[in-house]
Amino acid sequence: MLSQVKLIAEPWDVSLGGYQVGNFPVDWAEWNGRYRDTVRRYWKGEGRMVSDLAYRLTGSSDLYRDDGRSPSASVNFVTCHDGFTLNDLVSYNQKHNEANLEENRDGTNSNDSWNCSVEGETSDPAILDLRARQMRNFLATLFLSQGTPMLWAGDESANTQRGNNNAYCQDNPIGWLDWERTRKHSGLLDFTRGLIALRKAHPVFRRSRFLEGRDFSLDQIKDVTWLRPDGAEMREIDWQTDYIRAIGLQLDGRDLQEWDERGQPLTDSLFLILFNAHYEPIAFQLPAVPASGAWLERLDTSTGWIAPSGPKPPRRARPKAHPPGEEYLLAERAMAVFEWLGA
Repeated sequence: MLSQVKLIAEPWDVSLGGYQVGNFPVDWAEWNGRYRDTVRRYWKGEGRMVSDLAYRLTGSSDLYRDDGRSPSASVNFVTCHDGFTLNDLVSYNQKHNEANLEENRDGTNSNDSWNCSVEGETSDPAILDLRARQMRNFLATLFLSQGTPMLWAGDESANTQRGNNNAYCQDNPIGWLDWERTRKHSGLLDFTRGLIALRKAHPVFRRSRFLEGRDFSLDQIKDVTWLRPDGAEMREIDWQTDYIRAIGLQLDGRDLQEWDERGQPLTDSLFLILFNAHYEPIAFQLPAVPASGAWLERLDTSTGWIAPSGPKPPRRARPKAHPPGEEYLLAERAMAVFEWLGA
């Protein structure tokens, strides 16, 4: 029975020094706090984040590869029971723990949150739209990253603790799940369901081995390619440039070099993920592929649209096709995903 147990650490106290993410033994998976911090800071709009973001999106090989672990050792999360809910992460700059009766001294002050210009509740439609977009950005990043995604219950329906980031002591509505919000935020719930379906349908988003940045099928496309908005591959200087907040990630799943439980080789599609944490739209040139075909739009967080997974989606929900080389104007603070369809 113990041989089938999954060992997961919220990585404290493996040895001297307290917090030890990346230092647990081989059989352990770990809550990846560096993933949380990096993704939060990137979507907050901080500079010099794309290099660290690349590690987090691809399973944190800098933390888990050297001791023989796989990407699944990285338990990726944006929120958890300690700290803000996802809704509060985009609604509060400061903790509001007065109800805990410790004069707001308890709970962390390091939240890497952004209230989208207004602290707390608001009826401003522009701010509500931005907050909804940011929540979709966080969720899409989480479910399309290599590793093991962890979703805090309630985030899929924008649950709130009213800015309290240490609500463990509150057995009342502050810390409860408000199921009424599943109706109020049904769009976010549907978007989350779509992300889960997309991840489950495509093994390229849940690889058992780390990406290597090389071509396995002699078609001039590497298993992972990092792209600038102009369609060119990222250079060394680009990774360290402060102003860069937009990047493209191309994943080739057509030759995964992996097998299912029956020993059959796994195969998938070629995917393109575009990220824009800038406060203005960015035009991305869709990359060329050495074959005829088109890029099918699978989702765009600026609108909340996500194509249903499955072989025969309804006509109204079918993805829009974009030819390679076309410019795709990605909205400010948004993500988009494309799947290659060969002719």
